[in-house]
Amino acid sequence: MLKPDVIAWFDGTEHDFLSNFHASPIRAYDELLDGFVDVPTVEHGFQADKTVDFTVRKRILGALDPGLAKQLGRRCSLREDWETIKIGRMHNWLRLKFAIPDLQRQLLATGDAVLIEGNSWGDRVWGQVDGIGQNWLGRLLMNVRAEIRETAQCR
Repeated sequence: MLKPDVIAWFDGTEHDFLSNFHASPIRAYDELLDGFVDVPTVEHGFQADKTVDFTVRKRILGALDPGLAKQLGRRCSLREDWETIKIGRMHNWLRLKFAIPDLQRQLLATGDAVLIEGNSWGDRVWGQVDGIGQNWLGRLLMNVRAEIRETAQCR
C-alpha cells in the first residue's frame, strides 16, 4: 500500500499558507464585541478568543502582525473554559480561513498528504517537534480539507 505524502513543515515553505500566521482576511461575528470584526490571520482570531476582556480582545485583534497577537494572547487572562473550547475554536477559525477560495484551492491541492505542523519552538500540542506531539493544527487542517471535499460532493 502506498503511503500518502507528508507535509511536515509549514513556515518558510511552499506550504506556508497552512500556517496560522499566513494572511487570511476574515470578517467574523464576535459575540463578546457584539459585532463583526476584521481578522487579518487565524492567529489573531484564536489569540483573541482566549480572553473575555473587551479591551484586551480588541488589542489582540488590532495587533500589527500575528507574532504580536500571539505575544498578547500569551499574556492575557484566559477565559475559564479555554481548555475545553480551544480545539473547537481553532477548528472554527480554520473553516473560516479555508472558505476563502484561493486558500481553499491550495488546501485541496495538498491531496491526501498528512499535514504536520513541524516546529522548532517546542509546540507539541498544535504541532510536532522531532516527530513528537499531538499535531492538533495538522489534524484540524486535514479535517477541514475532508469537510470541504464532502460539501463539494453534496452539490
